[in-house]
Amino acid sequence: MSIQPVGTIVQLNRYPVKSFGGESLSSSQVDTHGLYGDRARAFIDETKEGWDRYYTARNYAGMLEYKAKLVGEGTAHAFPEVQITGPDSRIREWNEELLAEIESHSKNKLTLLEYAPDRDGVLAVDSDGILIITDRSLRLLADAWGKSLDYRRFRANIVIAVNNDAGHEREWIGKQLRVGDIALHVKSECDRCSMITIDPDRLEKDSSLLRTVNEKFGLNFGVYANVEQTGTLSIGDAVYVTE
Repeated sequence: MSIQPVGTIVQLNRYPVKSFGGESLSSSQVDTHGLYGDRARAFIDETKEGWDRYYTARNYAGMLEYKAKLVGEGTAHAFPEVQITGPDSRIREWNEELLAEIESHSKNKLTLLEYAPDRDGVLAVDSDGILIITDRSLRLLADAWGKSLDYRRFRANIVIAVNNDAGHEREWIGKQLRVGDIALHVKSECDRCSMITIDPDRLEKDSSLLRTVNEKFGLNFGVYANVEQTGTLSIGDAVYVTE
């Protein structure tokens, strides 16, 4: 087995509520689901099934203006409370009042979904538990698009500044990433959708970005990984690939 250094963690991002803005962290516990508490809550459209039942910023872009962060301590059976700051800077709680506020932008009735830490399987994620992008891929895409690019469009949990000889992250698929005691198995590329066309601050849509990702990267950007060994991640941690 060979172990090669590939880069350093420069961003850790957690999104306690699916499709809401999240929080940038200096360190985070990693459990079997991914970053602790990431996508543990979501809005559900009960008229739909499977992944489509999640009500997201693809349905209502204004969800990105709500910023969610975990506060307090969790338990073995419940994640910590979530504090939500709305676009008017007023603090909300995860409750029926917030549900009514978001539901007012939907044609269908919505419900609140809250996962527990002892749940088997993933939480409200699109694929595997952790989404990873690299600074090199961001630069390549920005050059191809011809515009500055905000990494937040891609809602990645981990951003890695890669070494010059590290290659592209798609080359990690099927391999293991090691960060201290943590082991992540890289499973697949991330198939992108219209979410990335929404500017996270102005909420303006630019479909040319999705076209560029399709033309230059085959509609994929970033990679998904699942957690094989838990622990704690921090900004500045070295990342290694094993094969």
